[in-house]
Formats: sequence, C-alpha cells, structure tokens
Amino acid sequence: MTRGKLAIGLAQRTPLPAGASLEPFREDVAATLREHPEIEMLVYPEMHLHDAGHLPEPERAAALEAAAVPLDDPFVAALGEIAAAHGVWLVPGSIGERSDDGYFNTELLFDPQGVLRARYRKMFPWRPFEPHRPGTEFVVAELGGGEHGHGAVGLSNCYDAWFPEHTRQLAWLGADLVVNVVKTTSQDREQELVLARANAIVNQLYVLSVNCAAPAGRGRSIAVDPEGWVLGEAGLGEDTLIVHYEPERVARVRHTGTSGTNRLWEQFSPDDEPIPLPMYGGRIDPARWAPGSPPTS
Repeated sequence: MTRGKLAIGLAQRTPLPAGASLEPFREDVAATLREHPEIEMLVYPEMHLHDAGHLPEPERAAALEAAAVPLDDPFVAALGEIAAAHGVWLVPGSIGERSDDGYFNTELLFDPQGVLRARYRKMFPWRPFEPHRPGTEFVVAELGGGEHGHGAVGLSNCYDAWFPEHTRQLAWLGADLVVNVVKTTSQDREQELVLARANAIVNQLYVLSVNCAAPAGRGRSIAVDPEGWVLGEAGLGEDTLIVHYEPERVARVRHTGTSGTNRLWEQFSPDDEPIPLPMYGGRIDPARWAPGSPPTS
C-alpha cells in the first residue's frame, strides 16, 4: 500500500502569553492557511499558547502552573474546533496539562476532524529551569489509515532531541516522522540543528524541529529528510516553512541505504549474539532490531 505525501507547515511564531484569549491563535491559523492553502498539517512551537517569558523570572513557574488545564477542558476542545474548521492535522505546540498525577508539558495532535488523536508528556524537561514533571510514555500515532494514510508521527518536545534514545525509540515504534516542538531561548540552537540532522540520519526518518521566533526565541526552525538533507530552515523572525513529507521515502532509504550504502536497520542477523547495554540494564536483541508498527488507537 502506498502511503500519501503530506504538505506540512512549520509555523515559527512568537509565543502567546498564558491566560490570553485563543483568538490571536485562531486568526493566525486562518491567515496561515489562506496564504498557504496547500498545508495539510500545521505545527506550532513548544508552549506556544502558554508562555510566561514576558513575566519576571521568579513569577514564571507559578504562572505556568496556574494556566495549566486538564485535557477535557474547553480550552483543549477549542483547539480541536480550530483543526476541524480548516480540515487539517494540527499540532498547536504544547500546553501545560494538569492531571491527577501531576503537571506536565504536553504536546497535542489533532486530526482534521478535530479529534485529539495523541498527547505526549515531555519526557526530558530542561532542568532546573522547567517546573513540569517528566512524562514516561513514548507516543507514536498513525496519520490516518487505509488509502488516506500518511504513515506515522512520533511526538518529541524540545530537550528530548538531546537524548538519542528518545528518537531511536520513536523510530523503533514505527515513526516515519518526528515532530519536535521547541522553545529554545538560549544560545544552543546551533547545536540543536546538528541534533536534528543527526537524529534523522541515524534513524532514517524525517525530523521537524519547530522553534519560536525572535525576540522570544532563537528561531531557525528546520526540516530534515531521512538521509539528513535539510529541506528548509527558517531565519530568526516569524516565518512559515512548507515542506513535503513522503513516508514512502523512509521505506526507500531504509531499503537502499543512506547515500545508497548504510542500511542501519538491517545491521543484525537473527543469529547474532545479543549486545549487553549495562547503562540500561538491558540489551540489543538482534531478533528485535527493526522498526515495528505503531499501536492503533
């Protein structure tokens, strides 16, 4: 079965203050899709709707927690309505999520009908600066199904990209594309561009790293293909990158090898000895060294 291509918009924007009306976001989505009607998935940066950077630093943690909402809140339902109004896949960045088991930095994915298809709690908060609890579940979701499917997306949030185990696990779970929402305000964006390419290369999948715009952030959102080639990179200010994601290209690269040479997911034979991984108390089992299929929802 051939899986369809998807036109994705990387919306590099200045973040909106926590507690503000959703109207500016609603208007930005509409304006972006009017200007770029080909977009089928639209992605915003980390904490785009729950920013506290405009406040004095001692007040930020409390403001972020106060703005957090449960996933059944009308605020979340309204985001789904925005996706449905335009018939697009929508990642509105991440929001503060409040639940019985804590307070999380949670990335959301809505389908074109406005249904919340996946939520991912950031696994590696940027400590000691972020007040959120770390999540513990990797999330990979199918982008549709049957003849209208677009492969599978793995959700990743900012600092997660610095931990190679994270993207590797998403690839193993079946992701063809990793959407890494970012709010990098520090001087290390240059290194993150390297990591985006490296994570794409060593896992042979697409990586989209969508950062917030200057002056709040360091910009330079980037899209990388499964061989590590840069499909597009933004500047510092607000911008919308349009890239075309092709899940069948992931399959081709893994079959023929990166640059026609390296077939990383075919490295082991089933009769090779397992390789111990003492750091994790585990091992690489050659019989399991291959990407699988994402769980169905």
